[in-house]
Amino acid sequence: MNMRTLIVGLFISVSLICVSQFSFSESQAVPANTTKQIKTIAAGPQSQSPITPDQLNTATTPSNQGKPQPVSDDDINRFTNTIVLIKDFYVKPVGDKSLLDDAIRGMVSGLDPHSEYLDGDSYKTLLMTTSGEFGGVGIEVTPEYGILKIVSPMDDTPAAKAGIKPGDYIVAIDGKLVSEMSLQDAVDKMRGKEGSQVVLTILRKGEKTPLTFKLTRQIIHIASVKSKMLDNGFGYIRLTQFQEPTAKLMRDAILALKQQNQGQLKGLILDLRNNPGGLLETAVQVVDSFLDVKKLNNKYNDVIVYTEGRLPEAQYSAKADGTDILDGAPMVVLINNGSASASEIVAGALQDYRRALIVGTTSFGKGSVQTVIPLDKTHALKLTTALYHTPSGRIIQNVGIIPDVRIEDLQVVKNKSDEDIAMIEPIKEYQLKNHLPGANNNNDNTMNANGVENNDIGLANQDFQLFEALKILRTMYSLNHIATN
Repeated sequence: MNMRTLIVGLFISVSLICVSQFSFSESQAVPANTTKQIKTIAAGPQSQSPITPDQLNTATTPSNQGKPQPVSDDDINRFTNTIVLIKDFYVKPVGDKSLLDDAIRGMVSGLDPHSEYLDGDSYKTLLMTTSGEFGGVGIEVTPEYGILKIVSPMDDTPAAKAGIKPGDYIVAIDGKLVSEMSLQDAVDKMRGKEGSQVVLTILRKGEKTPLTFKLTRQIIHIASVKSKMLDNGFGYIRLTQFQEPTAKLMRDAILALKQQNQGQLKGLILDLRNNPGGLLETAVQVVDSFLDVKKLNNKYNDVIVYTEGRLPEAQYSAKADGTDILDGAPMVVLINNGSASASEIVAGALQDYRRALIVGTTSFGKGSVQTVIPLDKTHALKLTTALYHTPSGRIIQNVGIIPDVRIEDLQVVKNKSDEDIAMIEPIKEYQLKNHLPGANNNNDNTMNANGVENNDIGLANQDFQLFEALKILRTMYSLNHIATN
């Protein structure tokens, strides 16, 4: 009985710990600063008031979520008897600390796929991840059906280069079944020293047999912004994650593109494909960069995103207050099933305000808010505390953002006997030897017979979704140009 009293006391003490600071956070991303204050990750204010024991008690009162089931003496006895029986009869000795950690871990993991107990090692791992550099293969995962579903492979990482895709399922790591591991164990097995190898066994829709990928780990550097000029004044920005400097880096990249084109862009493609999310504040800043608050006419109260949860601290709303860096130029946002959380916030807000046309495939559907709550200097809880809503009130969770124009990720198949014959232009007069010059003779003709630019052929082969997005953006620009003239 003394053992039972001790264990119950420990269990209750852990449950009633008062936390000093917290803020909303996104799965698989955590701040690089401290344990006293956990920075917001894909959701919520930078700092909040402390959670008090009274608030924890209030969260379980009937006025909030109906009547909770009270804990009876039989329930406590069942819990403590389980611990005693494990200690007495399990094949190997198990320490009290291990049992207590496993009890907390099981209690939290039973809530939903994104809530998690962070022990000393997993807490360090999450803090390390936020530093933007770690050894691994570059995969964002979430548990599903007892195995790991790939949210997205990160750009320019071993996983992306090997051809691993969003929606793939990892069933084994180095020959060991994922179903026999915890989420943290699986993540730890994929991470490791640069140059070492790991073998992933993957199930993919449409494949009859499992696929095996032998990957060499490397230091993962996350470059959150990539940019280039596509052609004739149309710009391209890719965001791979929403980190602290991402919004500023994006604005700098857009200004650089505008400078290349006499100070103005005809249009912009914002590529959020395979972007698993990141800091909510950054997502809000990205949206605000493309909205002119003076032209919103108080639609949706100028809200960019808001959350709803049980406690007052879980209520959050962000409003637009900036100007449009593109000066109204048309936008296309590319998404796919690897676009999650903060990416969905950006796409949803720009779609609701009709600032951009959303193109691609339906996004992942990660619309829940996780709060990282420190238990002490080395342990924390990551709990789902609220749901995201787009400005119009749409819920993202389990639904995702449905594109305005659906474009599958197709590939242009080359005919070996007659390569690209469907896209090659017929020979024209100016290409003939000794042709007669016209009034405005110019051999630098970049258009084929169908009015498609020659470099489009390469783009279609390389990235069909981007090729189609560019065609849509050109059409949007033409229609806007006609309407204003």
